[in-house]
Amino acid sequence: MNILSQLIARLKLQLRGKNHIVGWNMKPDKAVSFIRGRGKTVLTFFGYSGVGYRNVRGMLKIAQAILSTYSPQTTLVNIGVTKVGIGAVYPLAKSMGFETTGVVTSLAVKYRGGISESVDHICFIKDTQWGGKLPNSDELSPTSRAMVDCSDILVVIGRGGGEGIVAAEMLEGQVQGKPIHYFPAEMKIKYFPY
Repeated sequence: MNILSQLIARLKLQLRGKNHIVGWNMKPDKAVSFIRGRGKTVLTFFGYSGVGYRNVRGMLKIAQAILSTYSPQTTLVNIGVTKVGIGAVYPLAKSMGFETTGVVTSLAVKYRGGISESVDHICFIKDTQWGGKLPNSDELSPTSRAMVDCSDILVVIGRGGGEGIVAAEMLEGQVQGKPIHYFPAEMKIKYFPY
């Protein structure tokens, strides 16, 4: 995406007026500082984002059961800004009174139509990939680093092990000693662009 296209995409997203953009090319520590600065327990949901769930109602039922055990006054819900897949938790969380944040790579700016309108605060992380580990490294990408570091509790609906982004984030959360709650769920086969 060239600079002019990126500026136009940013402007259109801002004019939509549905989200507070915390930063466009943030470093992980700045995003973590903002989210932690909200003074709440950060409950982060991980799962399918570029694809949907085969049983969306079932996934939302799991999310609602989890959310009902936390207070909206003391808990912030964090996801990766999509409205597809795990991002369907955003409207549910908002309807239950939770403040919401989203951490996503700066690559997502060009897919602004896929960004949930129910995200209160968005941190676009300066990154050249969507998350996971850096190539030929055990180090997390900046986006995944921010997602794990800002989280107090990780809730994974749909993805277990493997080599993917969520697997890398779960392993880092485990290394950091963060509680991880895993619920299996099947993905919908059709791919949805961001």
